[in-house]
Amino acid sequence: MFKKPVNNWKTSSPLRTSDRKKLRLRVASSFSIDTAEADVLVPEGILSVKFKSHLNESGVAYLAPDGDHDPLWFILGKGTDAQQEDALIIPTVYTLWKNPKLLPFLSTPKAVIPILIGGADLMIPGVVHCSQSLNEGQLVSICKYERIDVDGTLTPMLSPPLAVGRMAIGSDQLQDSGQEKGKAVYILHTWKDHLWELGSKGDVPMSELIKIEGGEDMMNTDDSEEKEQKQEGDAHIGVETIAAAAIQSDSDSTKTSTYTPDEVSQLLRMSLVQAISQSLGSLPVSAFPIPATIFYTNHILPNRPNYPVLVLPFSSAPSDDLSSTDLPGPDPSSITIKTSSHKSLTAFLKSAEKSGLISTKAPQKHSAQMDMLVTAVNASHPDMQVHRSFATIGEAEAKAARKTLREEEKKKQQAAASLELDIQELWKPHLNSVELFEAMSERLLLNGVHSPSNLYNLQEVRSLLSSYFATHQLVNSHDQAYINLDRVLTMCVVPKPKLKSSKNKSSSAKAESEPQAEVEFMKRDDVIKGVLDTMQSWYQVRNAGDDSLPKKGKLSPIQVVMKIRQGRKVSTLITGFEPFNLVAEDLSEDLRKLCAGATSITPIPGKPANSGMEVLVQGKQSKAVLDYLLGKGVPKKWIEVHDVIKGKK
Repeated sequence: MFKKPVNNWKTSSPLRTSDRKKLRLRVASSFSIDTAEADVLVPEGILSVKFKSHLNESGVAYLAPDGDHDPLWFILGKGTDAQQEDALIIPTVYTLWKNPKLLPFLSTPKAVIPILIGGADLMIPGVVHCSQSLNEGQLVSICKYERIDVDGTLTPMLSPPLAVGRMAIGSDQLQDSGQEKGKAVYILHTWKDHLWELGSKGDVPMSELIKIEGGEDMMNTDDSEEKEQKQEGDAHIGVETIAAAAIQSDSDSTKTSTYTPDEVSQLLRMSLVQAISQSLGSLPVSAFPIPATIFYTNHILPNRPNYPVLVLPFSSAPSDDLSSTDLPGPDPSSITIKTSSHKSLTAFLKSAEKSGLISTKAPQKHSAQMDMLVTAVNASHPDMQVHRSFATIGEAEAKAARKTLREEEKKKQQAAASLELDIQELWKPHLNSVELFEAMSERLLLNGVHSPSNLYNLQEVRSLLSSYFATHQLVNSHDQAYINLDRVLTMCVVPKPKLKSSKNKSSSAKAESEPQAEVEFMKRDDVIKGVLDTMQSWYQVRNAGDDSLPKKGKLSPIQVVMKIRQGRKVSTLITGFEPFNLVAEDLSEDLRKLCAGATSITPIPGKPANSGMEVLVQGKQSKAVLDYLLGKGVPKKWIEVHDVIKGKK
């Protein structure tokens, strides 16, 4: 359900008291707990949020009111909520960690848990223990079964719940039917899925492991190892599933497992099938022939399974007391021609050709090409129909490379952020807005803290106006997005009518006395914009640790324009950089070295003197200039790039 990112999360909001009470009563009755315990699981201030899953199924999630807002409950189905009698309230693993006995449980071997996290349902062969009297469709939790060494004895233990689902069949059918295939539980939510990741992502409370003792609510545990292998065979093992299996690897174990040469040969053949199904099968005929060494290095080796034990359980184990799933899998890089039964690449390719997977050609005599050639692959081979994709070494290496690249990019961004200029747009009361700010200062009893002569940023202006609207009861009772205008606001935000010029002085005097247009209310955002328009613009640009003073005027972004000048020569022009503590001479010299081209400095054409300088760089250098400005700490929002050559912006 939540194996992919959840779409369309709406803004969360606190649940109304009446709705919380109904949810608490539903929880108490549905899970047979007292109201005091329900109060803990449905806390006061609990938040609700609507969502759509990656399958486009609507639902409602209930989140903890504090901390990381752990998801506590969720409901599935369009238009459902906690008030409806048929709404199935489902606890998350966060809630089950607080009360593990909230739901009856099934257990499954630890090797199966990553498969469930990857999106598979729990299959019948994967059930080790099952509570009695479970009905089809009943909610259950899934626990991990493992054997832990306690005082020298391997003791079966259960973890806290790691998944939640609904029974696909009743427990009586599960225990008595003897089925070896089919689904036991439809999984709804698991540990480490995208719903779980919305919360605090805390560690599984391993200290609360429950010791399993014999009882009539358990199935036979003698064949638990066999069940692990059957479950792995029945579940669909995709790339995401196998990648998740690495989480559960037993890294602190000192024992290791090995593959026999025949098993290595089998894994290499599976790697060849994977390569054909994923890439080689779609290559054009012109891509062949491929020399055997290149074929092996570029196609077979990268497609070896990254978690081979999940693809082919090994047969040899160092101890009779431990099953193969209790041991860490072999190193995938050890799966090579040398460790296989073939011992040579030629023998392996001949074997693959004999089975119909590829076609080969021996090198010609007296030719410089000594390698065998692979002339074709058989993408319609029967093995392609039954092959199930798995996570490969190549994918893991590519993922690691992307992660390294992201980390390097993040470091660069953090370094740039530490150098980024602190830029503030400021406004000062001016003309008609002075009276408004005097009224606000007097009415709000600010005692000069917000004097009309002060400079204000956007947030402060919004806050003062919101207080003024509330104090004077100006919020429109019919629509709170609108503000009723009083005399002071009208003078400030309603423009005076434009009057035609008059040669007669008396007519001019009469025109000046004309009243403003009658406007009773305006949208809140329009009022704030109107107030800002009547105020005087200022700005402040500071480096880290700098204490520069604010300057009068409106701050405009730096302009980076690419255009054709002097015939057909393309140039990049930079203007408006002076307010950002950049000097024309330094900018020109740095860009000359960076772009390896000529630069020049001239006054801005068509502008008055002292309007600033224009730096010209030869060629299309907008990206280099943009990177340079970002490196100097100029935020990207304060840089505008225009491509006049193509008419782009």
